Amino acid sequence: MELIETAVRDFSNWIWGIPLLILVMGGGLFFMVYSKFSPFLYFRHAVNVLRGKYDEKDKEGQISHYEALSTAIASTVGMGNISGVAVAITAGGPGAIFWMWVSAFFGIATKFFTCTLAVMYRGKDSEGEVRGGPMYVITEGLGEKWRPLAVFFCIVGLVGALPIFQANQLTAALNTILGPAVGYDTTSSFNLLGANVAYSSLITGLVLTVLVSTVIFGGIKKISKVASKLVPSMVVMYFILVIFILLQNASQIPGIFGSIIDEAFTGNAILGGGLGAIIIQGVRRAAFSNEAGIGTAPMVHGDTKTDEPVREGLVAMLGPAIDTLIVCTLTALVILSTGVYKPYLGESIGGIPVTLEAFNQAIPGGAGGYLLGLCILIFAVSTLLSYSYYGVKCMSFMLGAKRGNLYNYIYIGTIIVGSVASLDFVFTLIDSSFALMAIPTMVSAVILAPKVVKASKVYFAKLKGGEFS
Repeated sequence: MELIETAVRDFSNWIWGIPLLILVMGGGLFFMVYSKFSPFLYFRHAVNVLRGKYDEKDKEGQISHYEALSTAIASTVGMGNISGVAVAITAGGPGAIFWMWVSAFFGIATKFFTCTLAVMYRGKDSEGEVRGGPMYVITEGLGEKWRPLAVFFCIVGLVGALPIFQANQLTAALNTILGPAVGYDTTSSFNLLGANVAYSSLITGLVLTVLVSTVIFGGIKKISKVASKLVPSMVVMYFILVIFILLQNASQIPGIFGSIIDEAFTGNAILGGGLGAIIIQGVRRAAFSNEAGIGTAPMVHGDTKTDEPVREGLVAMLGPAIDTLIVCTLTALVILSTGVYKPYLGESIGGIPVTLEAFNQAIPGGAGGYLLGLCILIFAVSTLLSYSYYGVKCMSFMLGAKRGNLYNYIYIGTIIVGSVASLDFVFTLIDSSFALMAIPTMVSAVILAPKVVKASKVYFAKLKGGEFS
């Protein structure tokens, strides 16, 4: 097992170096420049679409614009925003946050292109249902000769969609917060295949398995309805908590922004040394957080009830703005303003303990930990619900729609595995899978980018001409 963990870690560190830096950052920059920044001019219109002003209930598809974004955000606004930000800071220093911001701006352009294509080149599954996603973009947009690339995306997507990271970090948080509070022994364990497994982690995994199972077998419609209710509440709750903490440290905020910008270029206090290491940490954690260019969001946005691909691309681009520019920044400000990250600098895995310590320090009486624990619970569960659909869709593409739901059985089984596995292993395994998923997603999007630009010009011209009431 140790050899497998080492191999996965080494591969993850290699592929998230120059190869993915060029593909994800370079691709995002290309989309921004090639579109002449035009999507950024229509944020207000995107919000109006999200509000339901342009809903087309009679069109092909499964869900509304709002449900699509809620489901996509439910899968991105999660542990990556709480644990992932802490990892970025401890491994890359405050400067990593700057590169998360840069990656998010590129991610806005990337999601506009990839999700526009997801509607533009929709296909039908074996049951005749209209579906979207990178696999259909490849086969419908590039042709059947490209099918091996679509299948490759689906294979690595089956691993990337596994719930092991969310289950792992939720279990760690509950053990840290609730275990001592209720007097439960979180250290008691048993040996399984040479590994020590805590009874508390196993129990948490079993409970999560039951909870998630009650929703995911209902398909995207049930998942989207639950997500559309969970997402607003969890974001608002987290926002209120963070603002309360930041108000106590308001005088430090200008200096924090200064240190983020300064250390983004100086390379101080980081793991691995050098400016390149900071950039890689920022890009890697931003990709884990908002998933721009990975290919997960297009699988949801491609199922929207609309005949206007550009319209859905505009809605999708709101994701990185909400996820990374707002939620991740808020988490970073809490961690940096309390200073709890400093003892952990130089560690590749900081995770939940760092964020928990920040909240406990800022909100007295242990209340901070409990409140963050509630946020973590909602974040993790919403992500667990959304990710299952990605795996089902990948399996359906390869084996047929009737067999797609078989993935849910694999999915709920690995919730328990994630709950008892090591953080280092699950973190690098999902990181590696995301990197591989980005290859077919970005390659197909770059090739088909002219189609998006052409459709955008037509759509924006109609919008300015008042054709959309």
